This record gives sequence, C-alpha cells and structure tokens, in this order.
Amino acid sequence: MTDDRLAALERRLQRLEDEREIVQLLTTYGPLVDSGCADEVAAIWTEDGVYDNDVIVMTGRDEIRAMVRSASHQGFIAGGCAHFNGPVSVQVDGDTAIAVTHSLMVLHEDGAFRVNRATANHWQLRRTDEGWRATVRTGRLLDGAELAHGLLRTGALGQLPPTG
Repeated sequence: MTDDRLAALERRLQRLEDEREIVQLLTTYGPLVDSGCADEVAAIWTEDGVYDNDVIVMTGRDEIRAMVRSASHQGFIAGGCAHFNGPVSVQVDGDTAIAVTHSLMVLHEDGAFRVNRATANHWQLRRTDEGWRATVRTGRLLDGAELAHGLLRTGALGQLPPTG
C-alpha cells in the first residue's frame, strides 16, 4: 500500500469515527434527559455551549443542568415522557461539524401517549479534549414556519443555520 493510499484510508477512517462519535453523542440526549441525568446532559455541550429550543435559551452547562433539574422537567419525567432525537445526519469539516435531527417529545397523559412537540434541530459541534461536543443546538417547532425548514435544510447541507 502506498503512502498516499494509506493516508487516504486514515482520513476516511477518521471521518467515520468522527461521524459515529457525533451520532452517539446526540442520540444520548433523549435517554439521559428522560432519566434526569443533568450532569451527563450538560456534558453533551461545551462549557459555553448554547441550547436554544425556542422556549428558552440556555448558555453554558450550568443552565442546561438547571433545566434538567427544574420542576417543569422533573414533572415531565414523573408523568412519563420520551425525547426522541434522530436519525442524525452529520457533516464533519476538520474539527467542526454540523448535524441535523428531528425530535419528538412524547408525554404520557391520562393513560395515553401523545406527541407534545415535533422539532427541527440544527447542531453545531466542535472537537474538544473531551471529544466532540455541541457548541450550539438550535431547535424550532415544525409548525410550518420557514425558520424550522431552514434549520433542516442547512443542517442537511452542512451549513450554518439561517438567522432570524
């Protein structure tokens, strides 16, 4: 095997390992947040990471931990809830990446389950000493608004999200 072929193979393997690590990271959100693992949920983001979900904008791990520990979120857990995130589409570019997911929040109420919200999620990530971490997650309800469609489109194309 020539040095060029070996180098190309190493780049392909690294890209696949990066994509796999990012998919693993993002798909842990639901199980962790639904089981109240505040520290582990916060660790998905960088220390200064931003989670903007159109209900609240949280900056930094402490605010994300506080959301998981909040009475509102603990009420969802106590009543029964499921946050589904995925499937994940990832575009890696060196030490940064962009991913996109749909998410559903399912609540248990009156003996039945209902979808409380369906959301478009655009993720910006960075390779850190801790591994891949989210720097920004922007989520918007899929209620027909163009911004949610723009998050899906730009995320799928590996582009920064639209502003607005």
